[in-house]
Amino acid sequence: MNKNRNDRSTSSGSAPTILWLRKDLRLGDHHALKAAADRGVPVVALYIREPGEDLGPLGPAQSWWLHHSLARFDEDLQRLGNRLILRSGEAGKVIETLIAETGADTVYWNRRYDPAGSAADTRIKAALEKAGVAVQSFAGQLLHEPMRMKTKSGTPFRVYAPFWRAFEAQGEPDLPVDAPSTLPAPAHLPKSESLDNWALLPTQPDWASEFSAIWTPGEAGARDRLERFVEERLKDYRAGRETPARDGSSGLSPHLAMGEISPATVWHATNGLSSRIKSDEIVAFRREIVWREYAYHLLVHHPDLPRVNINRRFDRLDWQGDEDDFRRWCRGETGFPIVDAGMRQLWRHGAMHNRVRMIAASFLVKDLLIDWRRGEAWFRHTLVDADPANNGVNWQWVAGCGADAAPFFRVFNPILQGEKFDPKGIYVRRFVPEVAKLPDRYIHRPFEAPASVLAEACITLGKTYPKPQVDHAKARDRALSAYRSVKDAA
Repeated sequence: MNKNRNDRSTSSGSAPTILWLRKDLRLGDHHALKAAADRGVPVVALYIREPGEDLGPLGPAQSWWLHHSLARFDEDLQRLGNRLILRSGEAGKVIETLIAETGADTVYWNRRYDPAGSAADTRIKAALEKAGVAVQSFAGQLLHEPMRMKTKSGTPFRVYAPFWRAFEAQGEPDLPVDAPSTLPAPAHLPKSESLDNWALLPTQPDWASEFSAIWTPGEAGARDRLERFVEERLKDYRAGRETPARDGSSGLSPHLAMGEISPATVWHATNGLSSRIKSDEIVAFRREIVWREYAYHLLVHHPDLPRVNINRRFDRLDWQGDEDDFRRWCRGETGFPIVDAGMRQLWRHGAMHNRVRMIAASFLVKDLLIDWRRGEAWFRHTLVDADPANNGVNWQWVAGCGADAAPFFRVFNPILQGEKFDPKGIYVRRFVPEVAKLPDRYIHRPFEAPASVLAEACITLGKTYPKPQVDHAKARDRALSAYRSVKDAA
């Protein structure tokens, strides 16, 4: 699979190579970096802070991550005898300026697949080659090249199950390539901007104060998390990832989003484990890796996916625009403890448990009938693992308007979901301390607790903890009615 991993141009001499880093801040399984090192000439390692919402960090939470990821990657480069050069501006102009400063005659990068990034790369490559500069682009951010995955009829996949089967039929992904032992720098390194001056970290207030207790950005942090996951959690992955009170997921998504570890490295870390881990657990985890591949497959073929319904009949759905409802959802003040716990975890940790993401997203779209794009934008703003493909695909899945969508009439009941997946209320009590003293029977339905129970738990509904934003049964009927109007108009 992916046997031809790069597009090659040739160049000769000892002029430096510019290695343009993007969301691939790692040394291992980095095909562009490895090729630059193998060329045997000095390497200028460059990261560009590009303008525009569609390029660079997706939101403030990921900006926090980027700061630390860049700092760690620079330390890693120093151990190889090099440094990271930071520049701001339109990428083509920055690279042209750096070529003039260094005399570089070759530029390497790993391909990116988001529409804005891919379009920019195409323009820059054409301009550089016209100027006589050799350009090589490499695969490696995904396990497959999205344009190569087609159905038997030659069309792009829409449904995940056949996509997974086609992926399996291709055989094992390529093995990761080793990191180079050295990466020589030019005798005179070009000037770099100061990372601190980029002001990527929050200050007043420091809303990311808990992030560092949860996350360790950088390649070493990614590899450590992968190793601990394989050793401790993979054996019970299917149950663990559905239980909010347990830390059962891999936690690798922000590292993958920033490219601190490659999907091939993650995939092959699960090989050779059948003697101690059931194959069903390994396959379940691998299916999540391939879901990310599927998301990029859809993004490549539907470039406006983060903003436009794949199923265009949903363009007629009459979304509500209540600002107070949206604000309460963002703040975790809906009156439904499992939803509130998830939204507060999102703000405090830059992440939310997978099961609770679906519950919270369903609540916004179905119970509040608020446009999924508003939720997608909020997640982009607050997630450390914000990803242009996964974020849009997952929101469209919940909303029922995507390519492989859950039916719109699948409306998660936040009470029953909480009782099923957090029966003891451990997760809720951690993030919604206002209801922590309630007995398990009422932890997910404080609005049904007798007055004496509420008093004993020091709860005054509407004051110390919100009353429910909606009556779920009525909200469900309203959502289904809105869906029927779309279906009937088709």
